[in-house]
Amino acid sequence: MDWGFVLTQTMTQAVGVTAIIYILAAIGLNVQFGYAGLLNFGQVAFVAAGSYAVGVIVLTFDLSLWLAIVVAVVVATILALLLGIPTLRLRADYLAIVTIAASELFRLTVRSIAFKDVLGGAQGLNGKLGQQFHDTNPLPADFQSLPVLSWTRQDLWVVIVGWILIAAFTLLVWLLVRSPWGRVVKGIREDEDAVVSLGKNAFVYKLQALILGGIIAAFGGIVWAVAKQSVQPDTFQPDFTFFAYTILLLGGAARVFGPIVGGIIFWFLLAGTGEFLGQAIQAGWIDFLQPTDVGNIRFVLMGSGLIALMVFRPQGIFGDRKELALDAR
Repeated sequence: MDWGFVLTQTMTQAVGVTAIIYILAAIGLNVQFGYAGLLNFGQVAFVAAGSYAVGVIVLTFDLSLWLAIVVAVVVATILALLLGIPTLRLRADYLAIVTIAASELFRLTVRSIAFKDVLGGAQGLNGKLGQQFHDTNPLPADFQSLPVLSWTRQDLWVVIVGWILIAAFTLLVWLLVRSPWGRVVKGIREDEDAVVSLGKNAFVYKLQALILGGIIAAFGGIVWAVAKQSVQPDTFQPDFTFFAYTILLLGGAARVFGPIVGGIIFWFLLAGTGEFLGQAIQAGWIDFLQPTDVGNIRFVLMGSGLIALMVFRPQGIFGDRKELALDAR
């Protein structure tokens, strides 16, 4: 077995582009669910909005990527308003139903043949979506790779900027949750009636949390489009949101660094399990599995581990049981 290859691939996935995208989505969920108690099951819609903003502005209309970033923020804000205004005055389960339905409605709309000329239909948008970003790459042109981490020059630039975004949004969340705004939002999560009795408009605060979490997730979509150079509608399935929730709960909800720790651990275990099983099958250590089984088996093992985590430590690795609002009050 090539242990060096297993380690390289595992570490690359644990802190790579895909992990960054999910961590950004999980940071947004931490604002919405962890601190505000909003049960948003459609976070993938905000990620898709960010990706399609880049695809449409850059490819369809041949405009600047930097304009696309502004459009992504605007679209994410509008989407949050459309989802939040009709539901945030109702019980939390209404928001859950609306958001998961809205994410699927968004996906089916963008893949519709009616919008093929603008949104690419089922084939999506493919091309040099991030060329303007990659043109700013300061890394040496003869860059090959890093020790242990197998990134190209282009991927490394995306990873660097992606982690800068994660650091910036983590700092923003850290400052917000320690501000009066953060204390009100956490109060709403714990006892909305008590906060309202003190003269606070709970609806406005919850709407602000939904918008902020959606914008952060939209930046995950921007990273997706720039890194993958492609936006495909069927990649934005509901399981993306469930993975983001898994990452958040793994690291600890309502913990500033929870999404980061959870994202790294999640992708380290998922990638490591897949690479180990693949190498073990190839080396003949495991003869009752086929290489095609690896993808499913690694999710079975991860799922079993997560069940054990929820049984023995439901607040996550670094979470606080008192902070975990699974009932989304």
